[in-house]
Parts: sequence; structure tokens; C-alpha cells
Amino acid sequence: MPIPENHDPFKRSISHVLEIIGEGWSLLIIREAFFGVHRFEEFQSQLGIARNILTARLKKLCETQILERVPIKEGAKRHEYMLTSKGKELMPVLIALTQWGDRWIFGENAEPVIFMDREHNEPIAKIKVRSARGGDLRPREIMVVPGPGSTPESKKRIEEMHRRLESGVDA
Repeated sequence: MPIPENHDPFKRSISHVLEIIGEGWSLLIIREAFFGVHRFEEFQSQLGIARNILTARLKKLCETQILERVPIKEGAKRHEYMLTSKGKELMPVLIALTQWGDRWIFGENAEPVIFMDREHNEPIAKIKVRSARGGDLRPREIMVVPGPGSTPESKKRIEEMHRRLESGVDA
């Protein structure tokens, strides 16, 4: 069921993403593809997912160009599912979700997995929001402004947010 769009600018951006990757299994399928799983049977085995659900999720991820369905070899009937450039750009999302879960669910020094820099054999840095100049930003140091695709309704919503923040209501 599609998420309805309304005047909230965040719902416009986030709802489109959730329609693509927000279904329960979709991010797990993408994660497995990052870990080198490419064939239907491998996804099913690794995830324990029902065939019909896996078929539907793979179809949607291909339709939205997160994955690409390619023949195993020239003229083959069997296929593999490979991450597209669009799909590969989800890596920071997966790492951020993993790091958040490790911190808030498992706790420090209890992480189930650690992402490592292959070249230097050391853990990667925590995902952070940074300014264009490279400095770390805290939530209160970030503001939202209308983008080129903003609607009159979303511009009004953003103005309301600014007024509320300036008045100290959400401080």
C-alpha cells in the first residue's frame, strides 16, 4: 500500500525511499547482496525467507533499479541479482543502521559485526553527518530549507518548523 504524500516535506522524501526498501525483507536482501549473495537460492538459504516473498522483493528491487537481474552466463536461463550503482549507494544507510543497532540494542563491546577497512585492517569510523567543510554536525546545527522539488505546501510546512524552532518550542 503506497504511503500517502501530504504537505510534510519529509514524508515526500522518506516515503518514497520506504516504498522501495522499507518492506521487512528488502534491506536484508540488499545487505546480503553487499555480502556477496547473488542467487535466488542463496538469498533464500541465508535469510530463511519464503520463496513467494523473496520473488516479490527481488522483483521490486529490480524494478526500482536497486538490483539488476543478469544471466549467470551468456544464454543461461538462471540469473543472479547484482547491486546497481543506485543500490551500492545504500551502503552508508546499511552501515549507519548497523552501527545504531549495535550501540542501542547490543551495547558497546558487544557488536555482532564490525565493518573493517580492508587496506588498513582497522574498524571504519562511525557514520556521522558532516558539513560540506567536514565538521561533525549535531541535530540542532542542521536546518531544513525548501529544495527545487518543494511544493507550496512543503514550503509552508518548513516555514512553520522554522517559526516553532525560533520560538523555542522544540528546543
